[in-house]
Amino acid sequence: MAEEKWVLMVTAQTPTNIAVIKYWGKRDEVRILPINDSISVTLDPDHLCTLTTVAVSPSFDRDRMWLNGKEISLSGSRYQNCLREIRCRADDVEDKVKGIKIAKKDWEKLHLHIASYNNFPTAAGLASSAAGFACLVFALAKLMNVHEDPSQLSAIARQGSGSACRSLFGGFVKWNMGSKEDGSDSVAVQVADEKHWDDLVIIIAVVSSREKETSSTSGMRESVETSLLLQHRAKEVVPKRVLQMEEAIKNRDFTSFAKLTCSDSNQFHAVCMDTSPPIFYMNDTSHRIISLVEKWNRFVGTPEIAYTFDAGPNAVLIARSRKVAVELLQGLLYCFPPKPD
Repeated sequence: MAEEKWVLMVTAQTPTNIAVIKYWGKRDEVRILPINDSISVTLDPDHLCTLTTVAVSPSFDRDRMWLNGKEISLSGSRYQNCLREIRCRADDVEDKVKGIKIAKKDWEKLHLHIASYNNFPTAAGLASSAAGFACLVFALAKLMNVHEDPSQLSAIARQGSGSACRSLFGGFVKWNMGSKEDGSDSVAVQVADEKHWDDLVIIIAVVSSREKETSSTSGMRESVETSLLLQHRAKEVVPKRVLQMEEAIKNRDFTSFAKLTCSDSNQFHAVCMDTSPPIFYMNDTSHRIISLVEKWNRFVGTPEIAYTFDAGPNAVLIARSRKVAVELLQGLLYCFPPKPD
């Protein structure tokens, strides 16, 4: 390794993803192993994404991280698990232009500086942690010359945030819950790439950018412990829905896709209400948006719009075409006029 005080950097951009068949509940809190499969759609990285720069230098005396300009602690197990898993897979790195050589064994001694930025609200139910940990793992893998494929990297990102495993692919992505105790088969796989169904347009209606009162982590734990509906959902409902959703995506069958997406979102929030104490992620505006979409689809006689809400009040609306998306946006601005600044 060269003696001079050099810095080597890599920047990565990773989109967020929105589940259309929800992940809610873990069978292993430490390894972050889910109680059911899930399917998501990855959003356009030019619109909602995390941008992360990772840097290594012999002049750094400890690992440090900044999120949206504010330094945060890396002491938590989720960050430490991701850093450990990537470091143990690191390989030799050489930058001939800068004259830098890093031997595989040197990575254990070198420290990192990480700067991450979300261009959308953090901890507001828009999967910021999914994009964040996926981007962190991907950037570190590039910096350290890790040779794992995206599915193998997804098993590492999963240890930071479960849904992060799905953000390492574009298009439609399935997170297999797996069955092995070590979680080695709990990985993400691409169902269809981003060009497969490019008629779809996704609109995010940001109802509130405030941080949610109940984090996804604690909410899941409480649901697993107290909700009988969650157990029924995981064992009886989701396995069938996953197969139906894969078929709908494969055939670009929007009618089936919309019905499954809306039903699964509603059941997820029913599970939250079935939890003790009940968890309320949506608000009155969220409910008004659902009512608007349901009335719209009934009026035209066929589903043109699907809605889904993650652990927050913000609506993800999926239109079957650009024409429908334009009309929907006009309807939303009429029914929910933006407040003047």
